[in-house]
Amino acid sequence: MGLTEGLSMRNEDVDIKDEVLNAERRIREYVRVTPIEYSHYLSSLGSAEVYLKLENLQITGSFKIRGVMNKLLVMSKEELSRGVVTASTGNHGVAFAYAVRRLGLKSIVFLPKNASKAKVRDILMYGVKVVFHGNDCLEAELYAKEYAERHGMTYISPYNDIKVIAGHGTIGIELMNQLGDLDVVLIPVGGGGLISGIAGFLKSIRKDIKVIGCQPLNSPVMYESIKAGRIVDIEVKPTIADAVAGGIEPGAITFEPCKRYIDDFILLTEDEIKNAVKLMLSEHHMLIEGAAALPIAAYLKSKDILK
Repeated sequence: MGLTEGLSMRNEDVDIKDEVLNAERRIREYVRVTPIEYSHYLSSLGSAEVYLKLENLQITGSFKIRGVMNKLLVMSKEELSRGVVTASTGNHGVAFAYAVRRLGLKSIVFLPKNASKAKVRDILMYGVKVVFHGNDCLEAELYAKEYAERHGMTYISPYNDIKVIAGHGTIGIELMNQLGDLDVVLIPVGGGGLISGIAGFLKSIRKDIKVIGCQPLNSPVMYESIKAGRIVDIEVKPTIADAVAGGIEPGAITFEPCKRYIDDFILLTEDEIKNAVKLMLSEHHMLIEGAAALPIAAYLKSKDILK
């Protein structure tokens, strides 16, 4: 924790707040305003007011539809006519599949060979073409980019695109509208697209909101990258939080916003993540995936300092 101490708040090359506000207007008819649920159980455990942002109730079951739709809706008709491709361990792929079917686009989803069978089934349900390549999300991403370049198609990144980041950042608008008075926001981190958008928007409104990144101890790539001052390639282990597992694309634009806006990281063991999944099932009657359980696990681990 405390990795970002001493890092300066530099001027941004991109106005994330403006991008997020534009994305909000662009995607609103395509996405849900997901509910905020007050957690009596978590609040009582830590003497805090704890709310859950239920993006599991979003269309396709995750926040990813926000970024995908924002990106597709800013592309030209000529670009869209050539087709689009993406790569994903699952959630982004499902959102992409839903979006391209709704917009009637030619498309391919590249997946690592170890992708969740349930996520693969969900993607195929929308009738898109699926190609398996590589053993993790980074290998699939790099191959998808190469394929897109060779075939004149457009690659839609799960996180390495300002329009995708801005789409995800619309959660920040909803948080301010639904709660307003925020002190701390705990957010899962993989490639950094979600936290970059939310934190970039929230801190443009109130710089004192503390943003904490939550990662599995088995795959702490962004944590280690910020500690090293550059994107690093480290060995990762399997994790139940598979949606945030794997490496970060070289040159990812999320690195600088993460370095700038994340105040702290909390790393979680597999047992801590599993216990958080069980807690959500027992106390909130919702079965969520490992990546979604990261902020809950992080809160449980640090509840004494979040009073």
